[in-house]
Amino acid sequence: MSVQGTNLRKLVIMTEENQDMSATTKLSKSREANWPVVLFLIHIHLLSLYGLWLLFFEVKWKTVIFLLFLTSIAILGTTTGAHRLWAHRTYKASTMLRVLLILCQTMAGMGSIYDWVQYHRLHHQLFATEDDPCDYNKGFLYGHIITRMRKLSPHQEKVRESIDMSDLEKDTIVMFQKSFYWVLYGILFILLPLNAPLEYWDDTVLSATFVIGFLRYGITIHATWLIESAISVWGLKPGEKSPPDSNSVFILNKSFWPHYHYLIPCDYKSGEYGTYDAGCSTSFIRVWAALGLATELKTVETPSIQIALAKAAKTKLPIKTCLDQAVAEQKLSEDHYLKRG
Repeated sequence: MSVQGTNLRKLVIMTEENQDMSATTKLSKSREANWPVVLFLIHIHLLSLYGLWLLFFEVKWKTVIFLLFLTSIAILGTTTGAHRLWAHRTYKASTMLRVLLILCQTMAGMGSIYDWVQYHRLHHQLFATEDDPCDYNKGFLYGHIITRMRKLSPHQEKVRESIDMSDLEKDTIVMFQKSFYWVLYGILFILLPLNAPLEYWDDTVLSATFVIGFLRYGITIHATWLIESAISVWGLKPGEKSPPDSNSVFILNKSFWPHYHYLIPCDYKSGEYGTYDAGCSTSFIRVWAALGLATELKTVETPSIQIALAKAAKTKLPIKTCLDQAVAEQKLSEDHYLKRG
């Protein structure tokens, strides 16, 4: 092929890419209400309130312990599995651990790993822009609840379709769950949990249905939503001092760690709920690493951050670019996960 032919081919490709970008830009950014979801969430929350009343006045203590157990493993499956393993690849997991995390995440009832990760990556790609479906600039109520009751705009749908999901598509365990999600959901999320209080300690149908069913679902829904709205709760706003000058210091420990997660999402120490290098999820990952079930844990050491900041100041490159380079170049000791800080 001649040089002119090669250049012409490149020009055509660039033109097509520009047309695709232009088409994406022209798509509507308005979001319509998703009325079936609105009605579903209203019912879940109303029925959860009745479940909360039963929790305090009717249910047996074994059912209370069972509720705590089920919600804990469901949240663990979402934080250490869907979020840190599959969405951000902060570590690698053995087949046995991946199967366990898939089962735990299914018990959260928040959709398949594939669909959840795709939506979460969309959130990261559009973070802090008006197109972000969980835009924290619009406040906690919007990012946590209102956005869940709206469909994605045509523009957001186009961006979501363009997100690279090839890593998950190569994971046979993830794709198996995606294909048979509703079967697994029916068994792991509904049938087995609701049957246990009736079968093994003779609790009432009301307790099983409203506490283990609806109340558990209400808790896991909000715990999962908080992963994407936590920055509105625990994150400091630009220019805000730490600790902030408000009475919230007695309730919330605000910091810039939630912002750090969006700069370096591949750090396994970044907690979902405003913490760093602390919490149950991080501890479980360390235990799995010690057992050989989790390997190649990714994190950023302080010297690497210092190098990245110095390079950004010297070269005027974006901080995120410098941080990504520093992460790629740093060398971690094999037992770094055993050390705190």
